[in-house]
Amino acid sequence: MIKNLIKSTLALSFAAAALYGAPAAHFNVIDGDQEEKYEKEFLPSLEDATGFSLSDPHEKINDAYEKRYGNPEDPDYDKAWTTNLDNLGFFSISNDAALHDILISSPQAAGFQPFNLHIYKTKAENVTYIGHLAPEAMLDITGVTNEADRKAYVEMFKPLDAYVTKEFGGKILNTTYDKLPAQPMMTFEFEVDRSGDVVEWAEAFQEEFEAAFEEKHYIIAGFKNFKETYEEDLEMPFGEYDQFFVYGLCHFTFSYNVFNKGRPDAGVFAPCAMYFYIKEGSNKMVVGMPRLSVWAAVMEMKDPAKLDWIKKIDDEIIGIMKDLGAKEI
Repeated sequence: MIKNLIKSTLALSFAAAALYGAPAAHFNVIDGDQEEKYEKEFLPSLEDATGFSLSDPHEKINDAYEKRYGNPEDPDYDKAWTTNLDNLGFFSISNDAALHDILISSPQAAGFQPFNLHIYKTKAENVTYIGHLAPEAMLDITGVTNEADRKAYVEMFKPLDAYVTKEFGGKILNTTYDKLPAQPMMTFEFEVDRSGDVVEWAEAFQEEFEAAFEEKHYIIAGFKNFKETYEEDLEMPFGEYDQFFVYGLCHFTFSYNVFNKGRPDAGVFAPCAMYFYIKEGSNKMVVGMPRLSVWAAVMEMKDPAKLDWIKKIDDEIIGIMKDLGAKEI
């Protein structure tokens, strides 16, 4: 089971991680503040060294929390504000070439693609955590059962983890969890209008989708079009799909109430990845996203306030999707 990563001593955390369970998260725990090296030296060399490319970086999120929730002049000022973080960064990465064959046979693997190579440092500890959700957890949550795809997906992470260790060293913290919710994913279908160009239909849908979520105070934290990436950028065949794209979604107030209030480790799940694909010639667009209830299960969240937030966000996202015309499946 996963334990709180901000215990007063690393010894407690490492002891907790030794307990049995399924892989949850992988962190390098490094002495000191590694923010500058991570952003200025490590990330620029990442793609050449590992094949993982960076998209939609969100650095120093903790500064944005302070400007909004720590500012008495801001309407959203939190009277309980405390500065708990020195650094919190979400850096979405993916190894597109390695993912290609996996997405063709197991498109639901996009439920964590791109994923966050997470970095954070609390004020309570003079150590930096760099890591990600375990690939086995990603596969189990998204329901990938194809054995060849599972093996290839897990192997894809090994050069990344080796490079982080080469550049930063530190102690390795591999955490575990006991079980997932009965329904780890929310999944939907949309009817596709094939009377015109499917690309134009998808672009019109994207505009409506973005407006609907922004109206409910969500941030569009990322967007990746795998169809364009493969066929235009990498010149790799991807004809199995007429469209395939992924949105990164973030609810800023929810994130503040989780990450700045004791659980920055849960940032391995952020931002939420929602995938959309239309198989070649199909009149259905399939959509999927891990439920936030998975966060609570894998990260062993017990705080009633955080659990209330998680239920609220899960219910709200499902409601927005249904209002857009989705059929929950």
